[in-house]
Amino acid sequence: MKRNRVMSTVALAAAAAMALSACGGSGSSSGDNASGGSNGGKVTMTFWHNSTTGDGKQYWEDTVAAYEKENPNVSIEIQAIQNEDMDGKLQTALNSGDGPDIFLARGGGKLADVVAAGQAMDLTDKITDATKTAVGDAAFSAFTIDGKIYGMPVSVLPGGIYYSKDLFKQAGITDTPTTMDELNEDVQKLKDAGIAPIALGAKDAWPAAHWYYFFALRECTQDVMNKTAETKEFSDECWVKAGDDLKEFAATEPFNDGFLTTSAQQGAGSSAGLLANHKAAMELMGAWDPGVIASLTPDGKELSDLGWFPFPSVDGGQGDPLAMMGGVDGFSCGANAPAECADFLNFVMQKKYQEGYAKAFSTLPASQEAQGVVETSALKDVLSAYNDASYVVLWLDTLYGANVGNALNVSVVNLLAGKGSVDDIVTAVNSAAAKE
Repeated sequence: MKRNRVMSTVALAAAAAMALSACGGSGSSSGDNASGGSNGGKVTMTFWHNSTTGDGKQYWEDTVAAYEKENPNVSIEIQAIQNEDMDGKLQTALNSGDGPDIFLARGGGKLADVVAAGQAMDLTDKITDATKTAVGDAAFSAFTIDGKIYGMPVSVLPGGIYYSKDLFKQAGITDTPTTMDELNEDVQKLKDAGIAPIALGAKDAWPAAHWYYFFALRECTQDVMNKTAETKEFSDECWVKAGDDLKEFAATEPFNDGFLTTSAQQGAGSSAGLLANHKAAMELMGAWDPGVIASLTPDGKELSDLGWFPFPSVDGGQGDPLAMMGGVDGFSCGANAPAECADFLNFVMQKKYQEGYAKAFSTLPASQEAQGVVETSALKDVLSAYNDASYVVLWLDTLYGANVGNALNVSVVNLLAGKGSVDDIVTAVNSAAAKE
């Protein structure tokens, strides 16, 4: 397996993060001392996650209950927050000095900003050797800033294109595309069959930006990706080529009607819902998608004909066709959280709980010991490609941090909406980077 490969772009971005003004730490817990530990009395911790319904929400309730049973002096108050609302609410809470003790973290530049503001706990010496061995360096690198670990990875989420095998067959498509020319041919076959080729939830911005990210991954070399992670400047011509690729592809009208006002994951009319209900044939998304799709099928079960393939190669692109892009979901502790916070994170990384996480969310667990539980055909294909990847890059908005990442995402949506140009993407990123 090749999962011990370190994602250098993550470390570079983290090292380059600029310091924010210091703010208060996490929410208080009875029994805290000045170092963030517990004096042995009753401890109450607050826990924010983004699983508001279904098996995921139940998983966290059950796992917290199991931890509390083993640690009767600890009480964990859970708050489930809708995914698209999480980043904003969390940052507001952290800045006010009233943040949660345990909170969802995606690593990269976003976490680096939180660390620079003194809002996250250094977990380097608090993670057990067993956990470090089970997870490996690659996933931890997303949460490593200046050589220290500030988050516990719970799932690896590489991206690619999910598709309906039934709709492909209906359109006469026998093989998944490996090049953009082949993808364009398949898009036309689907349109000829009266099927919306690709579902896109551009209302949420980041799903639309994923298309630009992947074109950039195929156009830019790894050296350029690494350099840009450090400088956050789009100076290489490959960034323009990626925009040209996206503009040319969008001109073929591959996306669902109304994609600019379609959400990504909320309801049957979302992009995930369109795939779940066979209203569209494909969606570019991370490895959380099978679970989201399952929650939106008519019977609430996994889509039986769901398949997956890597983002196609681009003619003349300088990027490695085996390179992948994606995320790593994890959890961090507030700077002033009690010692039990780190203990809880180690607890959830035990094999049984990582297996439970993979089943509940229909995704890939960070622990290699638990990956044998993955049964979904599409996810097995994702895992195989991930293990064979030449290198892995974090989602660019996560890698670059909130300010630059948001500017990038908005400029991509503007391009797709006909309100901006390819040059505007480069200008928006460089301008946002200059302000940091």
